[in-house]
Amino acid sequence: MLVAFSVQAQQTSLSLDGLLSAPFPTELTAAPAGNRLAWVQNERGVRNVVTAQAPEFTVKKLTSFSEDDGQEISQLTWTPDGQTLFFCRGGAANRSGEIPNPTSNPAGAERAIYSVGLSGTPAQRLSPGTAPSVSPKSDSLAFIGRGQVYIRAVAGEGKERQLFGARGGASALRWSPDGRKLAFVSSRGDHAFVGVYDFASRSLKFMQPSVDSDAEPAWSPDGKSVAFLRIPAGEPIIFTPQREAQPWSIWVADAATGKAKQVWQAETGPGSAFHEVVADNQLVWSADNRLIFPWEKDGWLHLYSVPATGGNATLLTPGNFEVEYLSVSSDRNALFFNSNQGDIDRRHLWRLSLKDGKPELLSPGAGIEWNPALLSDGSVAFLHSGAKRPAQPAVLSGKTVKEIGPVPAGFESLVEPEAVTITASDGMPIPAQLFLPKPGAKGHRHPAVIFFHGGSRRQMLLGFHHSSYYHNAYAFNQFLASQGYVVLSVNYRSGVGYGLNFREAIHYGADGASEFADVLGAGLYLKSRPDVRADAIGLWGGSYGGYLTALGLARASDLFAAGVDIHGVHDKNQSIKNFQPGYTPLEHPEAARVATLSSPMNYLDGWRSPVLVIHGDDDRNVNFYQTIQLVRELRKRNVETEQLIFPDEVHSFLTHRHWLEAYQAAADFLGRKLKKAEGVSGK
Repeated sequence: MLVAFSVQAQQTSLSLDGLLSAPFPTELTAAPAGNRLAWVQNERGVRNVVTAQAPEFTVKKLTSFSEDDGQEISQLTWTPDGQTLFFCRGGAANRSGEIPNPTSNPAGAERAIYSVGLSGTPAQRLSPGTAPSVSPKSDSLAFIGRGQVYIRAVAGEGKERQLFGARGGASALRWSPDGRKLAFVSSRGDHAFVGVYDFASRSLKFMQPSVDSDAEPAWSPDGKSVAFLRIPAGEPIIFTPQREAQPWSIWVADAATGKAKQVWQAETGPGSAFHEVVADNQLVWSADNRLIFPWEKDGWLHLYSVPATGGNATLLTPGNFEVEYLSVSSDRNALFFNSNQGDIDRRHLWRLSLKDGKPELLSPGAGIEWNPALLSDGSVAFLHSGAKRPAQPAVLSGKTVKEIGPVPAGFESLVEPEAVTITASDGMPIPAQLFLPKPGAKGHRHPAVIFFHGGSRRQMLLGFHHSSYYHNAYAFNQFLASQGYVVLSVNYRSGVGYGLNFREAIHYGADGASEFADVLGAGLYLKSRPDVRADAIGLWGGSYGGYLTALGLARASDLFAAGVDIHGVHDKNQSIKNFQPGYTPLEHPEAARVATLSSPMNYLDGWRSPVLVIHGDDDRNVNFYQTIQLVRELRKRNVETEQLIFPDEVHSFLTHRHWLEAYQAAADFLGRKLKKAEGVSGK
């Protein structure tokens, strides 16, 4: 049984730097052989590949990068013998082809593939590129470079060569089980094909091409067939509710001829719009010739299976909960996943045998578990955290949990957030989490801060989050509580975790900003509390959370005294166009009109409360112009505006020092605006 965390360390109050200093693990992956794990460890912005082997699981660093340079490490890929790792270093390019360079390094930055063995020799840079994929024979490494497929030998000093030329951009490289063919997705902008390259004949075939977007190729165990998803043509306007769509489907193709047939199609209604889990592939071809996939037929994201030859879908994970991460055993007979079943604001691990269909809870308790990785001896490794415990790897063997690496000290002094439900101004119940500071003298009232996550397809949890962005945000909420604030973290409508209808909320986002009712409800909830100063309620959030912060300040400055807007959205029409370049307000006049009414920029005449804006000017998610435009217009209205700008930084800050600087500035700003004249009376 997985029990509550316990840490033998002196009770102490952590500084902001201390709260953000815990190493953050990502990319946990198990070697195909040798009972070995690898992951990326981020320690104060210094990212390295580390490994640990059963039974001791002593952590060993495989790379020796030493600077907080903002260069991400991702896509860890083992050779079949478990002796070599390939990985990608560097972030994705923007539309101008620029690789993130958040330290403004005069030498520039690149995105390249590296290899590193277990013998202790230094990591070797191989080639510019991304998405390394090793053949089952261990002889070849395929990867993506400049949108095309390249190949090189796994060992030796040989050079890469372009495998074939094809229009569009390639992705999702998938080797056939015998290593003789390579499947991939060819994206053509408004449509996409699944292709198969045959090494023996040096031929390329596309699987039953259509006007739709095909994705997620999955090989049959015998290597003769390829299954894939087909998403019907059409591009609904982003940031608007999409409860239904033209139903998506699953197809199976003959890899040799390219001929394919539809084996299953989603029903109309709930689940007709595809929604994904976190997995290497959204399609799993099981040992007993069934296809496993996610579907929201009953309004919750579940796993289903269907015979590869066609038939009806069978629900594998029934209940009012969401499946999030998914892994598959090497024999394709068992699924390992996490979900919020029975614990909606946390995540726990489950095992599902595809032979008997019985789910087994692996990690009960008050922790949060994700990213299951299966060791070659059958043990389950995973990442986990808790309310007072930052993220860390662990392994479950039988009923015994073994921590991997030292347990960070000092975090036991944090508060336990409490799950609460607030009432939005339109009457809708909204889940939230409450962080209470140490009580003051009798009658003392605290300043308060409301936090809104980004996304909006996110859910804050009752503990340190599995995303590094929100791991940091949770730490900052804890810091604010330690500084005497009542903190309310709101899981507003259009977030995940609470079912399809909550996520696809009516009139959310650019379709009417119905989440503003949640912002008002949160403010009124805090105002009604006897331990909160009604004149000292602030807002903070990043990205979509910055949008709601700005919306709250623009439309309810009488309720909210100040706000910290981090790379927030202020003009919904601009935001739509950033993700859908083909969108033009002239072609969608009614949608554009409603998007304008949903934007903070439309309500600036009512904005009176001071604001701190924080933004990196190489943001690829929220155009930097959104902050330029907001500051310019607030200045015209004599609204007190402070700013912190990071040259060359992207949306999710890549350097530790920028996270620390941003949160230090936010804490200072909120302290100056909300803590002045703090006292017993309040209003």
